[in-house]
Amino acid sequence: MIRHHWEMHMEPRLKNQYKHVPDSYQALRALEQSTRKDDLLTHEIQELVRIRASQINGCGFCLDMHVNDAKAAGETDERLHSIAGWREAPWFTEAERAALALTEAMTRLPDSSSPVPDDIWDNAAKHFDDQALMLLVVTIATINTWNRINVTTRQVAGSHRRAS
Repeated sequence: MIRHHWEMHMEPRLKNQYKHVPDSYQALRALEQSTRKDDLLTHEIQELVRIRASQINGCGFCLDMHVNDAKAAGETDERLHSIAGWREAPWFTEAERAALALTEAMTRLPDSSSPVPDDIWDNAAKHFDDQALMLLVVTIATINTWNRINVTTRQVAGSHRRAS
């Protein structure tokens, strides 16, 4: 029987990986919780950047989680299906576009000789005050951390829902 590459990786490398580092997990959960401030950064923008970073990083676990969270909060299929192509899709606001551009720049730091170029930063700064902008930066950094942990330990998409 021929097994596809993806079939060989449907088991996590570590199950319940955070039980081994509970203090780190609690610290990361606290950081994550600190980014969930709808009064500074809309829930839509928070989920869009979490989804976009997870797409870039190939984190099926986080993609599944945040697409489902966004849908539960009323996000449309049309917008969810277009996040990777946000530049060509007409249904994103200018603030959302600025957040998505910053997400891509921050997530792909080593891919550019000029990581987070001034034009991307300046555009984001037009749409967000200093507090919201820093919250956006921390939100992007946090999802990138979650992505790296979950991709490295091969956490399976949907497993957080099946475990509950």
